[in-house]
Order: sequence, then C-alpha cells, then structure tokens
Amino acid sequence: MGNKTTNNIGKPDRRLLVIDDEENMRHMLANILKKSGYTIDTATNGHEGLKMIDDASYDFILCDLNMPNMGGMEFLKTAGKKLGNTNVIMMSAYGSIDTAVAAVKLGAYDFISKPFKSEEIFHVFKKAEERDSLKKENCRLKEHLSKIKESYLPTRVDSFGVMVARSKSMQAVFKLSKKVAKYDTTVLIIGESGTGKELIARGIHLSGKRAKMPLIPVNCGAIPENLLESELFGHKQGAFTGADRNKRGLFEEADGGTIFLDEIGELPLPLQVKLLRVLQESELRQVGDSKTKKIDVRVIAATAKDLKHEVKEGAFREDLFYRLNVLPINLPSLEERGEDVALLSEHFINFFNKKLDKNVKELTPEAMSVLLNYSWPGNVRELENVIERAVVLAEEPVIHQENLPPEMLARFETKKTDAVFEGFSLKKAQKIIEKELIIKALSETGGNRTKAARLLEISHPSLLSKIKLYNITL
Repeated sequence: MGNKTTNNIGKPDRRLLVIDDEENMRHMLANILKKSGYTIDTATNGHEGLKMIDDASYDFILCDLNMPNMGGMEFLKTAGKKLGNTNVIMMSAYGSIDTAVAAVKLGAYDFISKPFKSEEIFHVFKKAEERDSLKKENCRLKEHLSKIKESYLPTRVDSFGVMVARSKSMQAVFKLSKKVAKYDTTVLIIGESGTGKELIARGIHLSGKRAKMPLIPVNCGAIPENLLESELFGHKQGAFTGADRNKRGLFEEADGGTIFLDEIGELPLPLQVKLLRVLQESELRQVGDSKTKKIDVRVIAATAKDLKHEVKEGAFREDLFYRLNVLPINLPSLEERGEDVALLSEHFINFFNKKLDKNVKELTPEAMSVLLNYSWPGNVRELENVIERAVVLAEEPVIHQENLPPEMLARFETKKTDAVFEGFSLKKAQKIIEKELIIKALSETGGNRTKAARLLEISHPSLLSKIKLYNITL
C-alpha cells in the first residue's frame, strides 16, 4: 500500500474493486487509488466481479459499462442486494444521460465518462464519502433519539389483584405473591402502614384454589384483648359473663378459606400460644369447651413491626415467628418506589372519576412535581386520600398545585429552597433550578415538549434527555 497523496480521500481499511476489460485502465486506476490509501482488487469483467463481491465486501466499485462476457449494467442487475452499501461508480466512453439514469436506477451511485482525469475520480469519491458520513451520522442520531425515547417511555406496568405497579421492587412482590398463591403455605407480609398489605393478602387469596371460599380479615390490634380469644376461636354458651349462646369464631368462619391476621405483632402472648397450636395442628378449642375442632384454614399474617426485634425483646414468641415466617413478603414504602407515584395517581384519578362522577384527566407537571418530591409517610393510602381530595376540588379537567393539601405544598417549597442552598455546590443548585424550569415550561405549554424546548432555548432531544435524567413525569 502506498503513501497517501494530497488527493488522499480513502482510509487504510477501505477496499475498492476495479472492473474493466482494459488492462491499462485497471493498472492506471490501481496505481492512483493505492496512493490514496485504498486496498485495490481488480476484475476483467462482470462475472469476475460477481465472484469478487461473494468473497469480500467493498466500499467502492469502479465498473466499466461495456465489457465482454458481462457488462456493467448486467453486473448491476445480477449483483442486486449483494452490493449492500457499496458505492458503485459506472465508467464508459460511450455514455449518455439516458444510460447514466438507467445505471443509477439499478443502484449505481454515479456515472463518469471516459477519458477522465484523476481529479474527477477523487471528486466523485469525496462526494460519496461525504454522503456516507452523513448517512452514518443520521443513523447515529436516529439511534440516539430512539434510545432517549425508549428510556423516556415508562417500563411495563404489572398488576396483582387490584394493585398496579411499575417499579421493579413491586413487580418482584407481585411475582412472589403469584407463586405463593398456588399453595397453602403460611405467608407473612411485612410493610409500613398504608403500603397495601391487605390488598396483597386479598390478591393471594383470590389467585389461589380457595378463591371461592371466604377471606376473613382480622385486625389483631383493634379488638380488645379480653374479647380477642373469643373473636378468633369462638365460645360456648356460659363460658363467661354475657356468653348467652354459642358463638363461632373467625377461624371457623374462614373454614375452607383464608384468614388474614393483620397487625399480628399486637397479639398478646397468651393468645400467641393458642395460635401456634392452630397453625401446627389445624385444630382449635372454643372458650369454655373441652373438645377441639379440626379446621382447614390458610393463614396470611401481616405486620408493620420488626418481629425479629420483638422476639429479642420477649414481646413475640420465637416459635410462632418461625411458624409464620415461612414465606415472607416485604412491601416497600411508597418513598422507596417513587416511580409508581405517577402511575398510582392516574389509577386513583380514574377510580374517583367513576365514584364521584368527575372528568379529571391528569395532573399538571407542577402538581406532579409536588407529589414526586413528597416523602409519603402514609404511603399509598395517603396518596389515595390526596388524589380523592384533589379530584373533588378540581374545577378543570386537570389537577393544579392549589388542589393539593396546603401542608404538602409548604413542605415542597421548603424542600426546594433547602435543596438549592444546601452546601456550596453550584452544579447541584443548577440541576435543581433546571428541573424546576423544565417543569414550569411543560406546565406553561400544557405538556407540549416541542414548545417547552423553545421556551427553554434548548433542543428537543436535549429536553427529552433531561426529562429522563430528572425523572419528570408528565
């Protein structure tokens, strides 16, 4: 391979095929183009050329129009899709405009007339390489935009029972819940108040083989201790003052189905012993009775407490804990699954539209920003209450910031100010302000990203990228 000349267009890894029946023409073109950095192959006619493109790929092919055995036009027709992105330049001493047009229709990039100067060849190559560069840049841009679009589009929405989620943590919960629903194994659901423990329990029951039988929910912390044993296991007439008749307990009511023991950590120690026996022996004894009864009940328990810590403190039996903790399901707080806030908001808006006969479509970006920046101590239950309030107060098809609770707005403003002036980082403060300006622009344009980009004086792809970066949900 020769050194590059001042007409250097090619690159060392570029391959070029010259197809011409004239030896002098092949030799001349090979010498000129080798000096420009191309790797050169030659063929004496179209047939040879076809064999060459079967064995190698070329960036350029210089092909004569009139050759014995197979000319240039037949070569183009036969090669067809094999040429791929190869730039084919036709050559002829007898060319005409009609011939050139016909060659281009068959896939040729350009047509040059013999005799020609080397500068003409280089000019055609330069145009072809510039076109290739633009095509590649265009493909890269399309690919980049596609990635931005894909990353901006929400991940798939999963559901379980009446619950919906987009977050990976909740989708993992749904996946596990669907698995355990098939079996009668005892389940312990752990999560903060308002995270949906009873909804998971209900989903497990309805997804299992006991779905047609009753699901009996019991809040162990809401029933007075002196009544709890009777409520759970029942009593015989005369068992205690006021027991004027036999009473079936909630475990018997759930026979064949499922009992959901919410706030199991509140169960008094004496009752923990009796519950353990029910779990181990599948039988119970009513208050005031000397006999036991067999029952067939699936137990799902739930707690907001750390039962391991309660065991260490002596407030919860270790043997009962291990009996309940066969299949634990840990529910994340809403703050830990922030990507679900927008989805749940839409879900609750639709629910309350039907319930309250309203026609609210969505939240403004500013209102959504408040929700996304809130800590949600009451979890999903609190979000549901906030959306119900907003739907009631909304006088337009959209929910504005002023439709949200005042204390939530106050916390949001304080958080924004604190965040901007926290520490001394200009970069961090700039990002916070940039996010707020994007939300403001989207609100001003009704969510139109093209118009918002103009207001912000940035490109549309840049805006899409920042929407993804700052997790701005429209």
